Amino acid sequence: MSGGQERPTGEGSDGPVEVPTSGEPGGDVYDWFRRGVRLLEERHPAAAVQLLARAAQSEPHSLSIREALARAEFDAGSYRAALENFRTVALADPSDDYAQFGWGVAAARLGDFEGSVEHLALAVAMRPDNAHYRAALRQSRATLAARAGAYGPLQPGAPGYLAPPEE
Repeated sequence: MSGGQERPTGEGSDGPVEVPTSGEPGGDVYDWFRRGVRLLEERHPAAAVQLLARAAQSEPHSLSIREALARAEFDAGSYRAALENFRTVALADPSDDYAQFGWGVAAARLGDFEGSVEHLALAVAMRPDNAHYRAALRQSRATLAARAGAYGPLQPGAPGYLAPPEE
């Protein structure tokens, strides 16, 4: 810094950390990625999105950064953004089962159950032992079946039942 001023510092888990004064996070892209993943693990997805988005902007071709960003966006409720990042990873590496799973669950949250089933089925085909993948696929398929009327009309007293209008 000019004018003989010292740069402010703080104490982080890895020792002293420079506190940026420009609004940009301190460290490099790898530091942003690591801190973003740590925030995500600590259940602070909105804060993780901020760091991981900065990292993705600096390294747009990094699939690991994009996948972590997609997870953070999903957990923060930004399903459209999460879907786009999971899609980017899955299109770059179609054998990435987690990206297919993420694409599928994000699509389901957005109401696209046909797309959800497609990508969840791919994830299950790649990792048939994963119970989370199988459960998400069952749920999306059941939603599609219910919307198609496969289970018949709702009975009185069932959740979502609307009584016919009185004459």
